[in-house]
Amino acid sequence: MTAEAPGRPIALIGMPGSGKSTAGRHLAKRLGWRLIDSDAQIESRIGGTIRSYFEREGEAAFRAVEATVIAELSALDRTVIATGGGAVLLPENRTTLRAGCHVVYLRTSPEELFRRLRNDQQRPLLQVADPQARLRQLHVARDPLYREAAHFVIETGRPTVQTLTGMILAQLELAGIVDPQPGGKAPDPGR
Repeated sequence: MTAEAPGRPIALIGMPGSGKSTAGRHLAKRLGWRLIDSDAQIESRIGGTIRSYFEREGEAAFRAVEATVIAELSALDRTVIATGGGAVLLPENRTTLRAGCHVVYLRTSPEELFRRLRNDQQRPLLQVADPQARLRQLHVARDPLYREAAHFVIETGRPTVQTLTGMILAQLELAGIVDPQPGGKAPDPGR
């Protein structure tokens, strides 16, 4: 499936470990669009890791850079954006994403997130005594924010990447955002 006509970006939001980067890569390939990971863009902009920048400059400075990157990415055509898990924390990011993108919330239970992330030593938010309790707290706090920004909510469960990508595409096709025809293109807005 390809999309030839310019189209608003598709932004994937959700908790860390919900599959945004992996599903985004497959979705972009199926659509013939590019994938941009907002965290990678931020790291390129700050010249280092988010973790070290966050520790050195603080959360407010990091969120300001993130807001600038989110605004820039939301203005691109034919782009799938994999956002960072905390991208929805600032109200301006939720507004920007919802206004500029087709936003898909990959909703994953804290238990499933823990199963996926339990051995991941690279995520600072999980380097605590009880990472599963931390994931539950984050889910309770962030779920309403993800829902506020989202046009579509996909319950991820444990599908294969191909199935999850198919679920996302099905929602976008039903909404008329992408053409359901194999090898099709995004609908002409004038139709």
